[in-house]
Amino acid sequence: MFETLRKAWQIADIRKKLLYTLFMIIVFRFGSAITVPFLDATAVGSWMTTNATDGNFLEYLDTMTGGALSKATIFSLSITPYINASIIIQLLTYALPPLERLQQEGEEGRKTLNKITAAVSLGLAVFMSIAYYFTLKNSMKAINPDYSSGWKQYFAATVIVVSFIAGASLVVWMGNRINDNGIGNGVSILLFAGIVARFPTDLGNLIHLTKSDPNPYLFVSIGVLLFFAFMIGFIVFMNESERRITIQYAKRVVGRKQYGGQKSHIPIKICMSGVMPIIFAMSFMSLPSTIQLFKPLKQGVTTGFYYHFCKFFSTRSPWYAAIYFLLIIGFNYFYVSMQYNPIEIANNLRQSNGGIPGIRPGKPTSDYIQRVLSKITLVGAFFLGVIAIIPIFISMADSNLASLSMGGTSILIVVSVALETTRTLESQMMMRHHKGFLQ
Repeated sequence: MFETLRKAWQIADIRKKLLYTLFMIIVFRFGSAITVPFLDATAVGSWMTTNATDGNFLEYLDTMTGGALSKATIFSLSITPYINASIIIQLLTYALPPLERLQQEGEEGRKTLNKITAAVSLGLAVFMSIAYYFTLKNSMKAINPDYSSGWKQYFAATVIVVSFIAGASLVVWMGNRINDNGIGNGVSILLFAGIVARFPTDLGNLIHLTKSDPNPYLFVSIGVLLFFAFMIGFIVFMNESERRITIQYAKRVVGRKQYGGQKSHIPIKICMSGVMPIIFAMSFMSLPSTIQLFKPLKQGVTTGFYYHFCKFFSTRSPWYAAIYFLLIIGFNYFYVSMQYNPIEIANNLRQSNGGIPGIRPGKPTSDYIQRVLSKITLVGAFFLGVIAIIPIFISMADSNLASLSMGGTSILIVVSVALETTRTLESQMMMRHHKGFLQ
């Protein structure tokens, strides 16, 4: 990856794109440090430190925003509304025929889908901004007391909500500008920048624990760092791994020329669904913790259905990790089933005079592809599940390491974005070094 960046920097056109992308990242980080007016950032930070722990939904949102949510900055929502809107539209594309037709219309259809996604993202930003304002007001008590009553209350509420909405819209705009004038993958790069910005904080926590109590935490810190280094290598290996189904095309004669007869393959990525199953599972598992935010447990109560319900879905419960793991596997199969249609692949192979050696065309081909897909999906699902739950078990073993509970998901996102950006740079360099057909 570093060699690719070095070679890309030597090309003037790509160097301008890299500098433009870096400028947008710097602006994004500055916006993540500007607190919204009329809010007490200290109260927000202390409340988030208490409640956004052990990999719950609040910590997930704070991780996705690069820590901006816990600081109540203008970029508190970051790209979260856009990611949620993209997931919703992607799911509806396979459920609603009009959206499916738009997806099949090529570039114009994709532009229309992008406009629909932007509109849904704006609606979600409005909803999340209002919800976050009431959380700031009622739970965090972070609104300036001088603006908590009378007409000042409505003025402050309008400014706070509009600031969150504007920040979310500005982040999407910056991502689009990176797509147009930068190196591409704009929204992913901003997500990458936000998550990477939290790594020094987690590393600082390990250093602080090691200094305060070096006897156990020196070896623990070294073990954690080695484990995450191994995890990065494992993620890279799994992201690049694929199962190739051999395809043989039949020979055909047109006039005096013979066409076809060559071999090819269908590549099936082991981890084709990326981080989406983890996001789906996290959203589902966050419902109990979200209910607890609005109806917390009473102190001293250790009986009753609600107590056992909250204890069962606590992030420190082994049942939570087990259900989380099973949901990741289930959502992985669900997401892959939407991405790959074995029947359609088999029909396309038949129309192009291709086939799998030793497998008859038609239903036997689709059944064979389905069997291969099921095995590959299971391997990818177990990979995602292990990446997601091992840091949770680390935090369960030691509460001082609770900040690492989102480490696996964060590293998975960061490595995936880095690999995708590297491939984008390589393709841009290849276009500029192509000698053409006349040399």
